[in-house]
Amino acid sequence: LLKLDVVHSILRSHTASDFPFLDLPSNGRHRTAFQGMLCKLLFSESEQPAQFAQFMQPICDALDKLCEAAQQPEYFGSEAVKRLLIGTLRDLRGVCSACHNRRTYSLFFDLIYPAYTPLLREVAMRWYHSPAVTTPLLKLMAEIVYNKAQRLTFDSSSPNGILLFRETSSLICVFGTNILTYEPPPGSNPYESKYKGIGIALLTLQRALSGNYVNFGVFALYGDKALSDVLEVAIQLCLSMQLTEMMSFPKVAKTYFTLIECLMRNHTATMVKLDTRVLVHIANTLQEGLKSHDVSISSQCAAAIENLAIYHFTHAPDGERTEAGRMLNAHLAAEPGMFQGLLSTLLQIIVFEECANQWSLSRPLLPLILINESFFQQWQDQLISQQAGTPERQAKVASAFQKLMADVQCNLESKNRDKITTNLTLFRHEVKALF
Repeated sequence: LLKLDVVHSILRSHTASDFPFLDLPSNGRHRTAFQGMLCKLLFSESEQPAQFAQFMQPICDALDKLCEAAQQPEYFGSEAVKRLLIGTLRDLRGVCSACHNRRTYSLFFDLIYPAYTPLLREVAMRWYHSPAVTTPLLKLMAEIVYNKAQRLTFDSSSPNGILLFRETSSLICVFGTNILTYEPPPGSNPYESKYKGIGIALLTLQRALSGNYVNFGVFALYGDKALSDVLEVAIQLCLSMQLTEMMSFPKVAKTYFTLIECLMRNHTATMVKLDTRVLVHIANTLQEGLKSHDVSISSQCAAAIENLAIYHFTHAPDGERTEAGRMLNAHLAAEPGMFQGLLSTLLQIIVFEECANQWSLSRPLLPLILINESFFQQWQDQLISQQAGTPERQAKVASAFQKLMADVQCNLESKNRDKITTNLTLFRHEVKALF
């Protein structure tokens, strides 16, 4: 293909004026794919800055026009600007998706930051109420922060990872604070008008938090509120969604639980410092997520519960000596049944239901049992007593629980946790024959 003159001509001129089909709203996805394909062709031949700059010139010209339009509030809200904006955002996403390694991504990042990132924030501020604009905007940001194939690897002396997260935080905060107070028009599709945008914003944050190119400790160390502000907005966005509605939108639900799992794994201390009402709400959503027939959702919920339970088991002995210990004690004093509800739901699934992700469900089991030993004993005693009509069956249930906890110690060492995972296989085999 690269030997053809027509291909080189396309690489030089690939705007909507050259290809009118790009301007059709129904071809939005095709426009993104078109630019991504062309960029892949370009990178297969050369990764030199000069060639990339020449390829990007038409898109940069459009961005410059939009920057000028942003200085004129009335004009920036016009339909002509809106069409140009949507097309340019889709073009940028296509180009970014084609950046498959560190070198090509650096070319894109150097072009977009810091020249055009203020424009993206301005778009989020002015057009937050328009899904036609915010969807490509947020998808572009989700692509920019996506560390696929470890392409976001900056030099040890480079602040680019932190700068990128600060821009991401700023954009999500602008969009999130505005969309929280926005009421969609009566009769509009709730998914298209609100939930879709929230879902993509949460996906963007999740990718930024799990990309491993930012040391988040520096934000608190230097008094930078980028991390705390975006986490606060994200929690508010999560709370704004009704659980039943959220679960009816699979993409939003998956994104939500993926983000919560990431927060419970890497920012547990921040989650523990949340208001008791908020933490209990999140625990309730995880409890519902465990029951999901989508294996990926139930596995993520199990991982999130595991991290929270381990954190509690580790810090509870500290009592009042640490802030984490004080917060945990306060939460459990207000809601003593929070962990009990999680353990009860987990045991119900393990004993009575088919679970394709048995290993994932086994991981939070031991920490939950260790912090709810008396409740676990009550639960199994109740189940055993329910079999009183059949003494033989009752004995088999009691024997199965004994095998579940056989040789399991009161600690969370890897060997001990692996032991209960192994025991669970035998336990499920025996109770499956009984129930």
